[in-house]
Amino acid sequence: MNSEKSTQLLPPADHFSVLLSPTPRGARLARLLATDWMRDRDLPHRVSEAAEHLVAELATNAATHGRLPGRDFRLVLLNRPATLRIEVTDTRGDDLPHRRRPTPDAESGRGLLLVEALADRWGVKLGPVPRKTVWAELDLPPVRPAETTPAPEPDRVGSGAVGRLFQEPREGKKPHQAPPLPPTAQAHSRE
Repeated sequence: MNSEKSTQLLPPADHFSVLLSPTPRGARLARLLATDWMRDRDLPHRVSEAAEHLVAELATNAATHGRLPGRDFRLVLLNRPATLRIEVTDTRGDDLPHRRRPTPDAESGRGLLLVEALADRWGVKLGPVPRKTVWAELDLPPVRPAETTPAPEPDRVGSGAVGRLFQEPREGKKPHQAPPLPPTAQAHSRE
């Protein structure tokens, strides 16, 4: 038996799944957890911002329209090479989402319009009974090979290199002068 312990850094998981209560608090927690998961993966800002809105909308719909007493909804995030997929599964397979044309003064009814505007693709998958999964996908920008960064220059202050930082300035170059001090303000007293 090998008693050696080794520390190994594992790559971050490309998926995330969690069961949440179908309440406004559960929908808010879904958005917060998704935001944190995406931040750990260094997703582009445009993608993560759109995904936050999609998670918030789909989770709110699950908590509002897919709610059954004692049944949770599931949030799944899948980070594939070219796509971020968001899935929200609830237990109301009989109540499929449909777009509505809200009146201008309506307080709700615009959620799927937002999903349609933000997602590159979205849809509904039924099953297993009594569940349905509403999903949305965002295309990820292609991964570029790492660009080479030029080596730091020892003569440039703030370049990350060490060498001449604390040495005398080169000949012909004037040292930086500190800005003049501001005039002292007079203290206010209550007299």
